[in-house]
Amino acid sequence: MLSFHDVSLRRGARLLFAHADFTVQRGDKTGLVGANGAGKSSLLGLICGELTPDSGHIRMPPGLVIAAVSQEIAALERPALEFVLDGDRELRRLEAELRQAEADGDGLRQAELHARLEAIGGYQAKARAARLLAGLGFSQDDLSRPVAEFSGGWRMRLNLAQALMCRSDLLLLDEPTNHLDLDAVIWLQEWLNRYPGTLLLISHDRDFLDETCDHILHIDHGQVRHYSGNYSAFEKLRAQALAQQQAAWRRQQQERQRLQQFVNRFRAKATKARQAQSRIKMLERLEEIAPAHVDSPFRFRLRRPEHLPFPLLRLERVRAGYPARTILREVDFHLDPGDRIGLLGPNGAGKSTLIKTLAGRLPPLAGELETAEQLKIGYFAQHQLEQLDPDRTALEHLQHLDRSAEEQKLRAFLGGFGFSGERATTPVATFSGGEKARLALGLIVYQRPNLLLLDEPTNHLDLEMRHALTLALQDYEGALVLVSHDRHLLRTTTDRFWLVADGRVRPYDGDLEDYRRWLLQQRNLGDAPKPQRAAPSRRDLRREEARRRQQLQPLKQALAKAEADYERLSAEQAGLEAQLADPGLYQEDAREQLQTLLKRKGEIDRQLAEAEAAWLAAEERLEQARRTQV
Repeated sequence: MLSFHDVSLRRGARLLFAHADFTVQRGDKTGLVGANGAGKSSLLGLICGELTPDSGHIRMPPGLVIAAVSQEIAALERPALEFVLDGDRELRRLEAELRQAEADGDGLRQAELHARLEAIGGYQAKARAARLLAGLGFSQDDLSRPVAEFSGGWRMRLNLAQALMCRSDLLLLDEPTNHLDLDAVIWLQEWLNRYPGTLLLISHDRDFLDETCDHILHIDHGQVRHYSGNYSAFEKLRAQALAQQQAAWRRQQQERQRLQQFVNRFRAKATKARQAQSRIKMLERLEEIAPAHVDSPFRFRLRRPEHLPFPLLRLERVRAGYPARTILREVDFHLDPGDRIGLLGPNGAGKSTLIKTLAGRLPPLAGELETAEQLKIGYFAQHQLEQLDPDRTALEHLQHLDRSAEEQKLRAFLGGFGFSGERATTPVATFSGGEKARLALGLIVYQRPNLLLLDEPTNHLDLEMRHALTLALQDYEGALVLVSHDRHLLRTTTDRFWLVADGRVRPYDGDLEDYRRWLLQQRNLGDAPKPQRAAPSRRDLRREEARRRQQLQPLKQALAKAEADYERLSAEQAGLEAQLADPGLYQEDAREQLQTLLKRKGEIDRQLAEAEAAWLAAEERLEQARRTQV
């Protein structure tokens, strides 16, 4: 379907990747991962023809229909529905030809074009486009609104809908979930699982990658590596490879030391000169294996707040929203240190309104909002990135918060957020969206808040930074209220969920899987999720979950056995490698033992490769079974 052969790409003087060799088969759903700036978007640019490789070549079948999301946000007067229909280029071409045939009075050509429109589902195209828009959160009234009336984030959703409208063979998506809420992310995930073509997806959302992709391409230190399985399987295999790489590096250093000792000892002896030269050449040929650096470039923690009053704040019969429009009514709850709340609910139901009210950005329209005297709020929202001073550096932003702090202390703090060396003194105007988000989070963390209000904090953050944020939030002693489409972050940092819907805020007696299944059930019934409809009871959901678990049990057992076999063989392989690293084995009197170990090592390597394939196959069967249950 798509093959890269010895492809290298530079952007300016920087080499993004070299000698890339991989093949994406028809129907594969491949996640593209790597640090920001590694070259993921550039790789998609090569496929689209926007960039040209510096060496190597890319093979694709002729006539391949490629769909990608436009990064331009045009302020068009074109209605949203018509804008999305433009994504089906063949439909628009046939419609134009039909209009011309009608103008020419060519009845035969009209009949041919009507037949072709019927064959491609052209008469159902508007209904298909409307379903796409509904899934991405647009209302029925939005369909006729001009594109220019929508905000930037909603125009990006329109661009995504336009790409999905294309009946493509290959779909390229570059961080499509950045401008989506959780409901739209779940809908998109299910849409992509049904997509019959080939998918290449850039995403920093672990759960989204896990549920959508069956292959991973990883760009790291100028190399592109291909892995089978979803993101979790990739993590396991990469961790194993890094451990083996570290062991190989240690063995290499031992071998280098042994060879160098031989060279030093016998270089001056005429009888050994030839042997010494051969050892020197061997040293030169040895591959340089760098030590594995598995630590994240980001490392920070949320220090204990200076004060932890009980309660931090309390709302009683609060009405929230705007003078001309009430969004939430009868809001009653309090927040204490240690509370970890995740907000769920449809887009526009009032999650951000609630957080703005808690943050004091929106005064209550009615009711009481009482706050502790020592309340210190850390509030993160996307619009705050625009409030960073573009002329200031990261260091200057931090110095503005703490004028008495030593510069070295501030630099050390910024280093944990990826602003080391010159990057700490670079103007914010040159920062990417991810860097601005990291700086905004850093400024919040530095102030040691006792209440964190985070509204979509992971937009633009890569996987490493999301991981660091997750670890920091797990140790946080204050209260947390979180809105996020990143289910991994929600699952690992919150203890309870509140449902914001139908103008109310109430506890949600379920988890993210319950919420996902409920949304899908509503769509399967042909209904968009209605906030006023109650979700199934916890007991019914658990009973259904038990039935599903029983169906999956044999596959889970097969996966557990495959994983155990792999771990057992890996442990034996590591033991053999440790034995083979003993310099004494390479003496003349240990030849027989060496041969025995090498033979066993070869057998274990073969068995380990088979076990790895069995493990991945078992995992894939289990994932497929889970998807068919939805």
